[in-house]
Amino acid sequence: MQILANNINIEYEDFGKKTDPTILFIRGLGSQLIHWPSNFINGFVEVGYRVIIFDNRDIGLSARCPKKEISYSRENIISTIDAGEKITPAYSLDDMALDVVGLMDAIGIEKAHIFGMSLGGAITQVLLINHQSRLHSATIVMSSSKLSDPSRIKKIALKHNSREEYVENAVNESKIWGNLNFPVSEAYTRDLAGRAFDRGADSEAVNRQASAVYSFGDRRAALKLIDLPCLVIHGADDVLVQPEEGKEIASLIKSSEVKIIEGMGHEITPLLSPIINNLVHDFLMRRCNIL
Repeated sequence: MQILANNINIEYEDFGKKTDPTILFIRGLGSQLIHWPSNFINGFVEVGYRVIIFDNRDIGLSARCPKKEISYSRENIISTIDAGEKITPAYSLDDMALDVVGLMDAIGIEKAHIFGMSLGGAITQVLLINHQSRLHSATIVMSSSKLSDPSRIKKIALKHNSREEYVENAVNESKIWGNLNFPVSEAYTRDLAGRAFDRGADSEAVNRQASAVYSFGDRRAALKLIDLPCLVIHGADDVLVQPEEGKEIASLIKSSEVKIIEGMGHEITPLLSPIINNLVHDFLMRRCNIL
């Protein structure tokens, strides 16, 4: 479904009863609402949650947000960094957080439990800092409080010129960032990547998201002021965002909890989903009186 939020069109899907507690899920860089495993979504609906998922700006079926006269090709991003210059962000993570607030406004949700992974975890931090009154709780997965390291941006900048190239890149990335204990088959990755490309996954748009990550800066001081139930989840085998970075977030936010999952990398797979479901549901039952 399309809805106007923060003056752009956002694609979203809504599951469960509207009277149930709402969890809004925010995806990571370049990924789409279809990347949430179906058993992950159903696992929350079955225990009594309303689930909202959506495509971030610049991916899937949501609006494209180019910046005039600036190329966000992988080559241009890398050459800019190698020259010691700063990347001009197409927009900020504050803008992406406002997309979430705008989506909540458009749907008619005053407050929600927020779950964000990777880039979505950074957006969740911005929501905690700037829009805490709209949150019941936050779950931050595989994220960091300081994401502007140029070497990391160079790793995640994309380039693909065809569907075939995009799918091959996804297969290779799955091998690098994937889950040792919770794997997916290559056929699963290929099918999901093909469907994602068909929905919309142009590399410059994804790199514009990366430029927003680069503008994130250091939010550690601001996180120390947060007083809201917060669960931090991280994979022990995450090689893109180190588990120590997740632990640091938990150390900054008052009364937060952290769970490090052995064998988990930088993705939520169908095999991993029940573990995440149970961790989050248990946390919300204990800390937010969810029955």
